Amino acid sequence: MEKTQPRRTRLKKIQWIPVVAGFLKKDNRILVGQRPENNSLAGLWEFPGGKIELGESPEEALARELSEELGIEAEIGELKLSVTHSYNDVGIVILFYEVLFWKGEPKAKHHLMLEWIYPEELKERSIPEANKKVLQKIFKALGVPWRKSS
Repeated sequence: MEKTQPRRTRLKKIQWIPVVAGFLKKDNRILVGQRPENNSLAGLWEFPGGKIELGESPEEALARELSEELGIEAEIGELKLSVTHSYNDVGIVILFYEVLFWKGEPKAKHHLMLEWIYPEELKERSIPEANKKVLQKIFKALGVPWRKSS
């Protein structure tokens, strides 16, 4: 009697994209930007940041992205939160950093618009699913109490 080997299903290799995002805080508010029309997730509100390029540390990547997107020179603080999410067959790793200080006034160089909002307003905003599913963790990282919406 011949033994048959169990057939192995080959898992599709997922492409992972490392992304950084910054928490800029001023007067108990945080800075969010609305994604431009020609980008994926157009119209959604997000924290400023972007992809880490080869050879960059996450902190260097965030400082570069904040310069490109907002026109500011930023001092990056500590890592506050790291999460993963997948959009179909692409996975993203998001590293959220505190931005300690910056020089210059943030300008919407990449986003449709920028807004300083209270963290609680994130619950009512259209935000990427990757952020929505970890909103409670984002609040904790920002040092904001989590209150369930009524």
